[in-house]
Amino acid sequence: MEVYDAGPAVTYKADTSPVTDADHRAERIILDDLAGAFPEIPVIAEEAVAARHVPDIAGKPFFLVDPLDGTKEFVERNSHFTVNIALIENGAPVAGVVYAPALGVIYAASGEMAVKATVEAGRTVGSWQPIECRKASDRPVAVISRRHNSAETLAYLAEHGITDHEAVGSSLKFCLLAEGYADLYPRFSRTMEWDTAAGDTILRAAGGETLAIDGRPLTYGKRNQPNDSDFANPWFIARGKA
Repeated sequence: MEVYDAGPAVTYKADTSPVTDADHRAERIILDDLAGAFPEIPVIAEEAVAARHVPDIAGKPFFLVDPLDGTKEFVERNSHFTVNIALIENGAPVAGVVYAPALGVIYAASGEMAVKATVEAGRTVGSWQPIECRKASDRPVAVISRRHNSAETLAYLAEHGITDHEAVGSSLKFCLLAEGYADLYPRFSRTMEWDTAAGDTILRAAGGETLAIDGRPLTYGKRNQPNDSDFANPWFIARGKA
């Protein structure tokens, strides 16, 4: 938030995605804390992967970290950016945290419990409140990507008669499904595992699911993919209760 308030300087990675000092500073803090608390668990973190620092995760639980999801929102001083941390076991997200510092809200999940709390001055205020997805409606509300929407996404909405939709940045889309604000998040454009894992954790714990186009749950720890890079996701549809 110090960088956000000061106005971030922006550089660009090899894939042309923006990165700021906040991305790097946040990742260093998170990696140091995870190493201190869970020294035996490897971490796959966005900026470390960009620098080709990828630990061995074969057959192991591991953390996925996005230190600043929604960097474009951050740069343009839009509050829809998050910090994402998820624990992956056997390809599935089992615990996670999504923190939106500019909105003063944090979501967390472990097992089948998803919760939300207000944050002020870096500390939670009051008690954590349980959240859950709402049941499917005859007139579903969708959330879609603010920055990476696609013609395929719009075609999907039209095909299913979904006219009520809102563009939202970062992993907050998963969280809005998890707390019953919306019903559906179709994503027919590229994402990486660190973009989705924490929000997916929150959604699954709240009673929802994230499915690839073939109907299988989204998995994590994807390496040596024949048609895409390591840790890249396929298109998917996240949704609340059926």
